[in-house]
Amino acid sequence: MCHTAHAVFPAHRLEVEGLVAERGERLLIRRLDLTLESGSLLQVAGRNGAGKTSLLRMLCGLSRPLEGRICWDGVPLHQREDGPTAHLAYLGHANALKDELSAEENLHIHSALQGSRPEQEAIRAALGRMGLVGHEDLPVKCLSQGQKRRVALARLLLVRRPLWVLDEPFAALDVQIIDVLRSALEAHLAANGMIVLTTHQAVPITGRQHTLTLGKAP
Repeated sequence: MCHTAHAVFPAHRLEVEGLVAERGERLLIRRLDLTLESGSLLQVAGRNGAGKTSLLRMLCGLSRPLEGRICWDGVPLHQREDGPTAHLAYLGHANALKDELSAEENLHIHSALQGSRPEQEAIRAALGRMGLVGHEDLPVKCLSQGQKRRVALARLLLVRRPLWVLDEPFAALDVQIIDVLRSALEAHLAANGMIVLTTHQAVPITGRQHTLTLGKAP
């Protein structure tokens, strides 16, 4: 079912130690160290090409740094017995939806891949919160870009993971859905969750917040 702020996560810690990353022969990130505790949000800022998406992908174990390590609760991601992604939910630039399937079918499949089996009522409730009532059974290819993004965001409401890693989650959303997403982020923080995100929009969120700006001169 959809998780709420009443279900509190145990304390966790995300640590980045001496991280160096490059794209091609260009150095993107130089000796980055950071620690993020439960109940905290980290906004990753910086100009285009500064390495924001690259950092998020490394935090998810989807790519590896040139040097340094990323640890969850003191254990490097790729040494964890449950795998590098078992503790997180990731939303990238791409919505990662199957165009021929309906919004509801996409959420069923994604939840199953994450080891969750939400009931149809919970899936429809998540889509409803994202303003998609009446669109549950439509093939995703029939939806607008903004509606597709909302289907992808609905996944966050169905899979219980302490760390959310979100790349431009507010992109292509109208004001009403931005408020819904903001409330979901606040509820996750209140439940002792952790969020790392990039965004070009100033969205006021209640909770402990930190900003990391990439691409600054050394």
